[in-house]
Amino acid sequence: MFRPGAYFVTICTQDRRCILSDISVGAGALDGPKLALTESGRIVEKYILSSNRIDGLHVDKYFIMPDHIHMLLRIEGLFEREVCGPSRAPAPTNAVIPHAISTLKRFVNADLGQNIFQRSYYEHGIRGEADYRKIWDYIDTNPARWAEDRYYTE
Repeated sequence: MFRPGAYFVTICTQDRRCILSDISVGAGALDGPKLALTESGRIVEKYILSSNRIDGLHVDKYFIMPDHIHMLLRIEGLFEREVCGPSRAPAPTNAVIPHAISTLKRFVNADLGQNIFQRSYYEHGIRGEADYRKIWDYIDTNPARWAEDRYYTE
């Protein structure tokens, strides 16, 4: 369910290298894609799950593709704090997102002993329930479209 303060984030590997997971697309109509995380992918997943420890951040959904990660993140209390009473404390901003991404990349790279990510990432502020559901569905169906990805190689 959508709440204000939600963001869609995509982080790509350096040079779009397929090092995070393997996806096999089923041959039959009922065979869905099967995902197997690589060692690098398991390390990424460990730090995605630990991102919930960042104050005010919640990971609603994520998927680790071979060469990129999709995450649906929510900043708790972002808008509630802005409308509650006169406080001199500044309301949190989407600066939480860059901090979370930087932390994720730093810990993954330290575990692996190398930088595996592109410097930048894609961030989209979600504008409502329809936008949220569209992105949720996009993340769910992304593995099934892997064979159509321009970086897919077999």
